[in-house]
Amino acid sequence: MRITAAVSIIALLGLSACGRTMGEQALIGAGAGTVAAAAVGGSLAAGAIVGGAANTIYCQEFATSC
Repeated sequence: MRITAAVSIIALLGLSACGRTMGEQALIGAGAGTVAAAAVGGSLAAGAIVGGAANTIYCQEFATSC
């Protein structure tokens, strides 16, 4: 159970990492979303889609934070 929580936290922190291009941002978010979905037993595809979109939107809106 502790491993699952640790992986989830690391995956969520990955969502705040920005790439230089929108493609990099989407890939970083998709990877983090997939890891988070796997950690909680969710759909990997849904995790990748949501993570990719979330990270891209975050990075575009808060570019100075990256």
